[in-house]
Amino acid sequence: MRVYYDRDADVNLIKSKKIVIVGYGSQGHAHALNLRDSGVKEVRVALREGSGSIKKAESEGLTVMTPSEAAKWGDIVMILTPDEGHAKLYNDHLKENMREGTALAVAHGLSLHFRLIEPREDLDVFMIAPKGPGHTVRSEYVRGAGVPSLVAIHQDATGNAHDIAVAYGASIGGGRAGIIETTMREECETDLFGEQSVLCGGLSALIMAGFETLVEAGYAPEMAYFECVHEVKLIVDLIYEGGIANMRYSVSNTAEYGDYVSGPVVVDKEAKERMKIILDNIQSGKFVKDWILECEAGQPAFKAMRRRGAEHEIEEVGAKLRGMMPWIAENALVDKSRN
Repeated sequence: MRVYYDRDADVNLIKSKKIVIVGYGSQGHAHALNLRDSGVKEVRVALREGSGSIKKAESEGLTVMTPSEAAKWGDIVMILTPDEGHAKLYNDHLKENMREGTALAVAHGLSLHFRLIEPREDLDVFMIAPKGPGHTVRSEYVRGAGVPSLVAIHQDATGNAHDIAVAYGASIGGGRAGIIETTMREECETDLFGEQSVLCGGLSALIMAGFETLVEAGYAPEMAYFECVHEVKLIVDLIYEGGIANMRYSVSNTAEYGDYVSGPVVVDKEAKERMKIILDNIQSGKFVKDWILECEAGQPAFKAMRRRGAEHEIEEVGAKLRGMMPWIAENALVDKSRN
């Protein structure tokens, strides 16, 4: 595994570049502000006319342009908008406006690996993917640290794509922690699998199943929430800090024994086989095809699932209990008013 640090990056390669950040959400605000604070003199944010994020970007002193205008102006165009809109964004606003020899960049390989975007051959194309949400990318940078990032080169038209990508990664703070070399395929497929089988899909389904099992057995919803939702943070923090062994060292002997004998009952060999089905659907492109078709239809199933999830009893109980713990809001990672 090749890892690059600040000492390996020549940030002067991009300090004189005109850099466009398309989108001003979680990652967008972090990239734009970190680049500016690293000495990149010309950073612009590209947003559609009427976007609610325009005021947020301008409140930070950033100049906002339309995507088409920004594509003509920029030397590096970093797309930080939702995956499902990448193809239309590129085809309608970037493809014919970007100058020869400029660079197209992404923070996730989906649209390039699955060929939603077919970039012009005269463009450098690379990925810099911080392994953390934009709020953390920004807060770690501000405190003088950084979030590990991944770098991959999809197309090297100028011969400088790799050095420019590493310099970009260092300028948003990645070089302080380490910029790990990978490929678009590896980043994209492992990212999708982790999200679906463990981090988002697997974990949320496990939490809700545990909550429902206790409530259906007659236990108070508040007790079910504390045991199946609230305390997840403690366990995850212990694993994050020192791995699964660190968590097992820190919990009671009773909890550790229950881990060993009951965990494999819930996540058994059949569950692992079903994970392989998820991975197969990702590798074959079926998941991405289904997702893009859902988006083209207006996201009816997606929006219905989102609505049902928000209406689940676990959300109502959680809101009430979190209201009793003001320190949670005081230390919130997400500030919707800013990004």
